[in-house]
Amino acid sequence: MEKVMELGAESPVVIFSKSSCCISHSIETLIRGFGANPSVYKLDELAEGAQMEKALVEMGCNPSGVPAVFIGKHFVGGSNEIMSLNVKGKLKKMLIDANAIWV
Repeated sequence: MEKVMELGAESPVVIFSKSSCCISHSIETLIRGFGANPSVYKLDELAEGAQMEKALVEMGCNPSGVPAVFIGKHFVGGSNEIMSLNVKGKLKKMLIDANAIWV
């Protein structure tokens, strides 16, 4: 879990995904649509990917562990949480507060 937290704090927006996950791609596209440039880690392409995915599931990102999104060094959650924040109009403010985008 320590490695996940380290990587999650490296950039204003960090997305853990898998190259074959269409939901991960959709979340990345949504966040990029606001003008953010997230760091994306594809777990299926990383040597420690399986352990990192297990840590993400333990953090509450279910059922598969991806996508998992960190904004402003804080774990926000998976696709349900990101979509909910977007629908409520809160995602953009979070991105601004994290200095991921500017107004």
